[in-house]
Amino acid sequence: MAENEQKENPGNNKPGNNYMKFTSVGFQMIAIIGIFTYAGYKIDQSANHKIQWVTAILSLTGVFISLYVVIKSLKS
Repeated sequence: MAENEQKENPGNNKPGNNYMKFTSVGFQMIAIIGIFTYAGYKIDQSANHKIQWVTAILSLTGVFISLYVVIKSLKS
């Protein structure tokens, strides 16, 4: 039975695939956090806020979303 599983998924045991998978997850985290932080910065800038609350809230939201994406990808 293990022999059939290896034939169906021959590329899953390669270390290069795992490296690429986790590298792409890191780039996804950077992109998500960066987009949310940039959006919050632009909102604060256009609204002329003295304290940048929107930037802080959206950057934390980006962190939580990126952690969700990482945990979801580790389960699969």
